[in-house]
Amino acid sequence: MHENIIEQYLNYFDKDFQNKILNYRRWQDAQLSLLGRVLLLKFFEENGISSKEINNIHYNEFGKPFLKGNSSFFNISHSGDITVCAISDKSEIGIDIEIISNIEIDDFKPQFTENEWNKIISSNNKKETFFEYWTQKEAVIKAHGDGLTLPLNTFDILDNITHINDEKYYLKEIKIDKQYKCYISQKMDVFEISMKEILIS
Repeated sequence: MHENIIEQYLNYFDKDFQNKILNYRRWQDAQLSLLGRVLLLKFFEENGISSKEINNIHYNEFGKPFLKGNSSFFNISHSGDITVCAISDKSEIGIDIEIISNIEIDDFKPQFTENEWNKIISSNNKKETFFEYWTQKEAVIKAHGDGLTLPLNTFDILDNITHINDEKYYLKEIKIDKQYKCYISQKMDVFEISMKEILIS
């Protein structure tokens, strides 16, 4: 299916993005990255937005993508065999998905606050709790937009809420597959967000 997906969709995007896709070493990575943009493109088509807007994507100084001249906020993440795209017309948004895999959890201890780490190591399922916190923190970083300058251990997540520079970020779990953890984050209460606003491939 990969060649068919490339042939069907790649030409919708600008040359820089096409080259990025074609330069991936693994076809799986190329496909997941392309499908993220395809999900965004489908959102445009379903909401009467010109498909040409897909090439108005720019990046801030920290690498966060945004739509120039458009009021919609979006974020894309992929892991394993799943790509997700979250879109909002209300505020900056972040989403992160991770496949629950076998890793050396102790190597990541410096990335967590003392409170978070204690909850991870005291959990009955350390691996699942680790990925729960990891996806939450990554989603917040993406919503905040300054990921390169904001260490993960500088903010503490408690009951799906955290604070960064006097700003409150809310989190909500998106249940997609039991082998994955996925969280979405916004500066507004995302408990009201419906699954219709989450696109999955």
